[in-house]
Amino acid sequence: MKSQLFLALLVFLSISIAAAQDRATFAFEEETFDFGTFKEENGPVEHKFVFVNKGNAPLIIEGVRASCGCTTPAWSKEPIPPGEKGFVVAKYDPKNRPGSFRKSLTITSNADPASKVIFIQGMVETRPKSVADQYAYKIGDMRFRYQSMNMGRVTTEKPLTRSFDIYNDGEKAITFLDKKETPDFISISIQPNIIEPKTGGKLIVTYNGKMKNDYGYVSDPIHLFTDEESDAEKVLRVVASIEEYFAPLTQEQLAQAPRLAFESTLHDFGNIRRNAVVSTEFKFSNTGKSELNIRAIKPNCACTVVKMDKDTYAPGESGILSVQFDATGRQGTQQKSIVIFPMIRAHHLCH
Repeated sequence: MKSQLFLALLVFLSISIAAAQDRATFAFEEETFDFGTFKEENGPVEHKFVFVNKGNAPLIIEGVRASCGCTTPAWSKEPIPPGEKGFVVAKYDPKNRPGSFRKSLTITSNADPASKVIFIQGMVETRPKSVADQYAYKIGDMRFRYQSMNMGRVTTEKPLTRSFDIYNDGEKAITFLDKKETPDFISISIQPNIIEPKTGGKLIVTYNGKMKNDYGYVSDPIHLFTDEESDAEKVLRVVASIEEYFAPLTQEQLAQAPRLAFESTLHDFGNIRRNAVVSTEFKFSNTGKSELNIRAIKPNCACTVVKMDKDTYAPGESGILSVQFDATGRQGTQQKSIVIFPMIRAHHLCH
């Protein structure tokens, strides 16, 4: 009975050891490949990693996962017999990815170990920017850097002038006509008036913030006209952030200035139903020593409607800013702001 038990254990151990040894094993010629420095405009590069199955069972690659969408893998699809070679290909796309990189490819297989990681790396030289890259917005043969000319911060103190690069991408000279359609507070000039083929010019914008008579972020269309046979009308936009100008105050003047003070500048509606309309009120007062004048109130979203009973408040007088938020078509966390432009520094509210 004892000898039979010993024999059974011996057979079991022998089978277990044999099964454990019946495995496939990767042996790569290299586990990291460096592409060195190459140019972005030359397009994708690829490298084939070659391995030998050093095990005693066929090696089957189940999949290869790249660490980035910029890297596309390919691999041997058939089982690799013991002693034979297989491959994993890594194809790297450098488009819009200048600079150094190091990416991994994780190989899943029946080998021991079941997961293997290899790497590619290199340095991508930025491709020279084309005319289309630099002047992305095109109307006819004229190219502009952007559809909107951003004036940035404009105050009511004095007009602000900025110039914007433009480019004639055509084969003929383009003449800008005297005809222009712009608001009274925006004036436009083109230098030079005739732009030769494959050359640039300047679109010069002068913005009068005081004449605009508005505050905060504003956007207005302008219409320019050329002698081109098609797309002669160029419709662009001029955007700006307008602030009222205040001359520096003495300490005595500052002590007498109005002050806008809110009890709270943040309201949380909590969880609300989709498409619901909810309201709240912000209470404020003029804690200064002179009359407070509210120039404008600007929500940052059309979904938010604001109302204030009047725009002038005496010293010590209180008021209410009513706010209504329409959640129609919206879901998830929403955060909206309201900017108030008094005759003092602007105030920001959030809800």
